[in-house]
Amino acid sequence: MRKTINNSRRINNNLLELPKDKSILFILLQMMFWLLPFVANTQNAKKITGIEEAINIALENNGNLKAKKLAIEAAQSLKSTANELPKLEVNVQVGQYNSVNFDQALQVSQTIPFPTLFGAKKQLIEAEIQSKELQQKEFVIELKTQVRICFYQILYFQNNQRQLLYLDSLYKDFVKIAELRYKAGDTKKVEISTAQVKHGEISLSLKQNEVYLKNAYQNLQALLNTQEILQVADSVKFEPFQISTVLDSAAVANHPAIRALYQEVLIAAQTQKVEKAQGLPDFSLGYSNQSLIGFQTINGQEKYFGAGNRFNYVNIGVAVPLTFGATKARIKSIDYQMEAMKANAAQYQTLLETQLQNAIQQYQQDLSHFNYYKEQALPNANEIVASAQLGYQKGEISYVEFLYALQTATDIQLNYLKSIYEVNLSVINIYSIVNQ
Repeated sequence: MRKTINNSRRINNNLLELPKDKSILFILLQMMFWLLPFVANTQNAKKITGIEEAINIALENNGNLKAKKLAIEAAQSLKSTANELPKLEVNVQVGQYNSVNFDQALQVSQTIPFPTLFGAKKQLIEAEIQSKELQQKEFVIELKTQVRICFYQILYFQNNQRQLLYLDSLYKDFVKIAELRYKAGDTKKVEISTAQVKHGEISLSLKQNEVYLKNAYQNLQALLNTQEILQVADSVKFEPFQISTVLDSAAVANHPAIRALYQEVLIAAQTQKVEKAQGLPDFSLGYSNQSLIGFQTINGQEKYFGAGNRFNYVNIGVAVPLTFGATKARIKSIDYQMEAMKANAAQYQTLLETQLQNAIQQYQQDLSHFNYYKEQALPNANEIVASAQLGYQKGEISYVEFLYALQTATDIQLNYLKSIYEVNLSVINIYSIVNQ
C-alpha cells in the first residue's frame, strides 16, 4: 500500500495557466487534436462526478470484494456443523449365534461427544466468521486507497494535458519568433534549433501524458469492474484533499489489519478449547433387538420362542483417552502459537502507529509546499512568462534569457501541480492507516 503511493509520487507532470490573448484559439484547436481519441470514446461515457461516487461503484462491483463476501457466507454456512454427531452405527447379525437355528439381531449404537465440545465448536466457527469479516474490511480499505489514487491521477493528468498544450503553444511561438529574427539577421541558427528541440520535448510529454491518462482510466475501470467507458467530469476540481478524521493511536488500533491479527489469537484460543473438549470422555448409547429361537426356561417350564419373539437390551459406555500426553502437547503447542501471534500483532500495531506519525509529518511538509507555491511562487509565474515573451519579441532579451525565464515559470507551475498531487497522496496514505 505504501509502496503504491510512493510510486505514484514519481510521476512528473506540468501545470500552467491559460493565457488571455489571441493564442487561446490556437490552444483550443490543439486540445481538440490531442483529445480527439478521447472524444470519440467518451461520447457515451459514464460521468464520474466525485471520488465518493467512484468508491461506491467499486464497493458494489469489484469482483475481489464479492469473493470476500462469499467467503463470509461460506463460513456462516458452517454454523450448523457445531452440533454434528458421529455417524449412527447400525449392525445386523444373522446366523447360528445362539443355537443351530438361524437367528437375527439388529444393533444400533451412537457415540456422543462430551457436551462442552459443541459449545467450543460453535465459538470457533463464530471466531472464524469474524476473521473473514475483518479480512473483508481490510480489503475495502485497500480498494478505497487504489480507487482514490487512480481518481486523483486522472485529475492530475487531465489538468496536465491542458497545461502541456499551453506550453506547446509557447514553444511554437518561440520557434516562429526565432525564425523571423533569423531571417532579419538578428539571431543565429542555434536559436531555431534550440526552439525546435524544446518544442519536440513538449510534444513527447504530451504523448506520454496521454498514455498515463489512458492507463489511469483503465486501472480505474478494472477496480470498478465495469465495461462502461469512464470519464471524470470536468467540473471536478483538482485541489488538495482535505483530512476529515481524527488522527490518533485509537484509529490505528481499530484498523481491520490489527484487529484481524488479534482475531487470529482468538481463533487459536477457541481451537484450544475444542482440543480440550475432544480430550474429554465420549459416551456411547446402544440398543439391540434379537431373536433367540429355541426353548427357554420360564418360571421352571420349558417354552418355545420363535423368530417373532424378540429379546432387547441397551448398552451404555464411556470412551476415555489413554494417551493424555498427546492432548496436552497439542494444547501446549497452541499456547506458543498464541504468544507468537500476540507478539506479531503488537509489533504490527507499533509499526502502523509509526507509519501514521511519518505520514502526518509528510502531509504537513507537502501542505507547506502547496501553500508556498499557491501564495508566493504561483502569482509571479504568469508575469514572468508575459514579460519574457514581450522582451524576446522586441529583441530586448536573448533566447537564453527567454528560455531561462520560461523554464523558471514552468518549474513554478509544475511544482504547484505536483504539490497538489503529493498532498492528495499523503492524505490517501493517512486514510489507509486510520481505516477511512
